[in-house]
Amino acid sequence: MGVDFGHRRVHVAVADASHEIMASGATRYEDTTPWQERTELALALVERLTAEAGVHYGALQGIGIGVPGPYPAPEGTARPRTSPLGTVLRPAPEGVDVAFAERFDAPVIVDNNTRLAALAEAISGADSVADLVYVRLSDGVGGGLVVGGHLVTGSSGLAGELGHVTVEPAGRPCRCGKRGCLETVASVPAILAACWEFGLPLENLGDLADAVARAHPVADRVLREAAGALGRVVGAATMTLNPSKVVIGGEITQLAPVIVEQVAATLAADLFPTAPAGPAVEAARLSDDDGALGALAAVFHNSPLLARYPETADVKGGTAARDTTTEGAAHVRP
Repeated sequence: MGVDFGHRRVHVAVADASHEIMASGATRYEDTTPWQERTELALALVERLTAEAGVHYGALQGIGIGVPGPYPAPEGTARPRTSPLGTVLRPAPEGVDVAFAERFDAPVIVDNNTRLAALAEAISGADSVADLVYVRLSDGVGGGLVVGGHLVTGSSGLAGELGHVTVEPAGRPCRCGKRGCLETVASVPAILAACWEFGLPLENLGDLADAVARAHPVADRVLREAAGALGRVVGAATMTLNPSKVVIGGEITQLAPVIVEQVAATLAADLFPTAPAGPAVEAARLSDDDGALGALAAVFHNSPLLARYPETADVKGGTAARDTTTEGAAHVRP
């Protein structure tokens, strides 16, 4: 089972032993919803999928859960818990890992949902890659790094938090507490707000899609400026990591191709002029549900990309558990 908690919705995907998706669904909530209520909504969604698809969980091998980053929480913001047998458990928001482990009596993996989406993109399709920079534009801006065939978390879970790189030092306040983060410029709410400021009132992505289809100059300007800022941040990551691919995710990239085009143009201008061809820049192959698919991939962790992935914690029993599936996680598909 893969569970992806976004800022405003939770998505669940269930796969069988052959990695085929058996059931999938989503439930929305407000971004101020407490974690206990989010967890209850997620469990209720699982129950609905059980009834609709006839899925049963008696032989459930594991649960992957994606949560908004950063995860694990930076040092000092959350204390790790221990199981009854003394095993240290990675902290999850308000015990969501414990709730799922106790409900299904299965081992649980928890990680940053965008990091899991990066994994899903790295291993999807025939041309999987070992080095990838991933950014998702949604209610926030998140990122994930796959380097040398492994997910990168960093010492405190902050690796890949590209949405909180400062792009405008005197810019808008960000929910992280800083000002002018990339998220304040390139997230979907920020792009819609900028269109309003320039006289184009847009309420949602559907309105933005209509404006793009009409080639509205304000929409084009706002999107290009946001993508330019994104391209500069991704360019710095590219110069540091030298990935073979850069993937831009989020529904907005599907309805506004100019975002990927502008990021590619910015990268081409910022990289060493003497360097060989830069990374391929692509829109995400998977939808915004890719966090749940990445969570599934983390459960099917015999993939080479997860050779060093931390052992899953059996929250209920306190023992480490490993999936014995022999197929690679690349078979997980939407």
